[in-house]
Amino acid sequence: MRILKRNIDKAEIAELEVSAFGGRIIVVQSAGEAEKAIAYLNNQPYVGIDTETRPSFRRGQSFGVSLLQVSTVDTCFLFRLSRTGFTEGMKQFFQSPSPIKIGLSLRDDFARLHAAGDFEPRGYLELQQYVAQLGFEAQSLQKIFAILFGRRISKSQRLSNWEADVLTDAQKLYAATDAWACIRIYEELERLQAEGFQLLEEETENE
Repeated sequence: MRILKRNIDKAEIAELEVSAFGGRIIVVQSAGEAEKAIAYLNNQPYVGIDTETRPSFRRGQSFGVSLLQVSTVDTCFLFRLSRTGFTEGMKQFFQSPSPIKIGLSLRDDFARLHAAGDFEPRGYLELQQYVAQLGFEAQSLQKIFAILFGRRISKSQRLSNWEADVLTDAQKLYAATDAWACIRIYEELERLQAEGFQLLEEETENE
């Protein structure tokens, strides 16, 4: 039976080796490409999702969603929404009960995506709620991943320009890793529940 921490601090995470997505990364830049990608994703049992938005460094300035990442176990699609638009296929994808759409802070992602197109989200699993129900205190993707796998996810590209004409390899890997990590966490939590696990009790001040 595995013994796991309820939480982990940033200093401990910084000592861990980096983990990254190792599958195919496909950049989707047109409405036609988007519909083909969605058709592929609709045949999956579950997918990991995330979004990236161009950072703003001025007060009062904000941008719409630049990138929508949807990942299977071995393939991640990066939808450049400023070029593809929010297609009818995307709308139906988010409104369908399947595949299960797994993410973290999904309410924020959905709120940002609503600016691109109106939809009623169905068939999703919020990892923050899932881990809390199991007794974990960690709520960030990086912390949850570190507890479960003993490795860290790099956040070095988070504030890069997601509206650049061409995304760098580092940006693509960062974006794909976040969506893929949601799947890995979900699969590991399902396995742990089937095989059994125990959370460390919190130390008291006297210990």
